[in-house]
Amino acid sequence: MSLKEVFIDELRDMYSAENQLVKALPKLAKGANNPKLGQLFTDHLEETKGQVLRLKNIFDLLEEKPTGQHCSGMEGVIEEGSDALEKNTEGASFDSGIIGAALRTEHYEIAGYQACISMANALNESEIAGILTESLNEELAAAEKVTSVGQAILAKAVGEPNQDNEPKTGKEKYSDKKSKEDESEAAVAVGKHG
Repeated sequence: MSLKEVFIDELRDMYSAENQLVKALPKLAKGANNPKLGQLFTDHLEETKGQVLRLKNIFDLLEEKPTGQHCSGMEGVIEEGSDALEKNTEGASFDSGIIGAALRTEHYEIAGYQACISMANALNESEIAGILTESLNEELAAAEKVTSVGQAILAKAVGEPNQDNEPKTGKEKYSDKKSKEDESEAAVAVGKHG
């Protein structure tokens, strides 16, 4: 594959990621207990819609179609956000899980835009790099906002009493099992190199 083909695949991945977020952000906004956190997600939804339009514009400039690549990475990150919304936790502790998922989402997007900008620059596509930089700057600002709003929520969560753990759901049991398998496999690999 040529660099341009890799670049187009990366852009399609970002397009898929942003479209998935357009669907996911309203759920996070609705699920958040903290009104500032919910509003942050609502505001970022509008930015995300703008990012989708920017990516469409880039595909027009490249005379390529934006579809054809599903972003499995973002699908996984969004699944983590959905898991956070399903936790049987209350108060600030509940929102703390959403904050973690939101930051993972933002950092995934930041990495994607940085990769695309580097490729655009290597291909001498300065106009496209500029458009992508607008979206990158919005993602960096969104991560800062989540962190800022999150500080007060996390401080409040520290003061909340421990909640009795209810029996694990099937999904939580599966996740626990996979986590232990990952740890065992990594321990073997680390042992070989340690």
